[in-house]
Parts: sequence; C-alpha cells; structure tokens
Amino acid sequence: MIATGLLALGLVLIIEGLAYALAPSLIERMLEVLRSLPESARRQIGLLAMVSGLLLVWAAHQMGG
Repeated sequence: MIATGLLALGLVLIIEGLAYALAPSLIERMLEVLRSLPESARRQIGLLAMVSGLLLVWAAHQMGG
C-alpha cells in the first residue's frame, strides 16, 4: 500500500515537473486565469479533479494494478 502511494506521488511529481520544465509561460497564464475565477469555481474544478483521480485509481485497481 505504501509502495503504491509512493508510486502515485512520484508519477504526479513527474507530470508536474514536465509541465513546469516544458511550458513555464503556459503555467503562468493558467495561474492568471485561475486567479480570475471565483473561489466557488476553483473549488468545483478541484473537486472534479479529485473525483477524476479517484475514478482513475479505482479503474486501475479493478484492472489488477
């Protein structure tokens, strides 16, 4: 269980690092857009991302991963 958590965290950090390394100006523009959104919209985006991640983890688990 801990190994799976470390694997997941490592994969998230790789994807985040790639985004910052390959497109830093895009990240800045995305942050500006996020700042312009109301807090409720940012909260909904966060919840949607969390639910999507949960579904992906569940699907991977069902496949035997």
